[in-house]
Amino acid sequence: MGDIIKIDSISQVHDFFQLPKPKHPLVSVLPITDEMTNYNYGDHSYIFGFYQISLKSGISGYLTYGRSSYDFQEGTMVFMKPNQIVKVENNQAYKGASGWTLLFHPDLIQRSELGKLINSYSFFNYETNEALHISEEEKNALTDLVHKLEQEYSLNLDKHSQELIISNIDLLLKYCKRYYDRQFFTRTNLNKDLISQFEQIIATYYNSDKARGLGVLTVNFCANKMHMSPNYLGDLIKNETGISAKEHIQEYLIQNAKTKILSTNKSISEIAYDFGFEYPQSFNKLFKSRTGFTPTQYRELN
Repeated sequence: MGDIIKIDSISQVHDFFQLPKPKHPLVSVLPITDEMTNYNYGDHSYIFGFYQISLKSGISGYLTYGRSSYDFQEGTMVFMKPNQIVKVENNQAYKGASGWTLLFHPDLIQRSELGKLINSYSFFNYETNEALHISEEEKNALTDLVHKLEQEYSLNLDKHSQELIISNIDLLLKYCKRYYDRQFFTRTNLNKDLISQFEQIIATYYNSDKARGLGVLTVNFCANKMHMSPNYLGDLIKNETGISAKEHIQEYLIQNAKTKILSTNKSISEIAYDFGFEYPQSFNKLFKSRTGFTPTQYRELN
């Protein structure tokens, strides 16, 4: 296994690819070229200290990011946040590779509104096989925005430059959020199958003894079973049903808890342990928040 190479600054990226020095220390747009995609990255992993948004076409090969591999041919856009481990392998680029990669350092947006909100763009936490697929028209719209951003930092910087650069990044992210929502919407049939799979995982978990050993079912557990990131699964469920994945799990738990409370002589504590709660008080609190009654009150009312 190769070494881990840390690249913390935009300047280091330019040096790495033997490019001219960046025109702005905290943001840069790099065109995707044959030279870049054919570069021998070796048996190394890389940690980058900045955000990356890449629009790619005409490329083959694999990128390992997080827990999964991304086939460049399967998606159009990939989003990476700082301090993630990245590895490029089996890279065999086609001639005519095109696209761009926007790099921006967290320091650029640190004191801006975008700096406060960037964590709400959950696609930075998606797995790479959950890439964004966009139409030619959408691709052109995003590329135009990136060109405007590039023009802004290429001019003589003044007191307005920072604000305008950040505004263009913010607008780019807002469009990507719209396109991801559209992607969820247009894949409704596939998403329904995934929701059924999600619901089956919940049912299987609570119809077994797993909860007693593993604890209360989590979205992370379900996402792992479905080979997804928790963020992508959560956004998919929310877009399709209007409620969160966590709420789905809680709803199943509460409905089944009601049945156990009324149909068995088990104590409330035993029922809490059956559903994976370490402390019965936590079960009581959740039950009351969802029903308006404590488990004991619910049993006495019926």
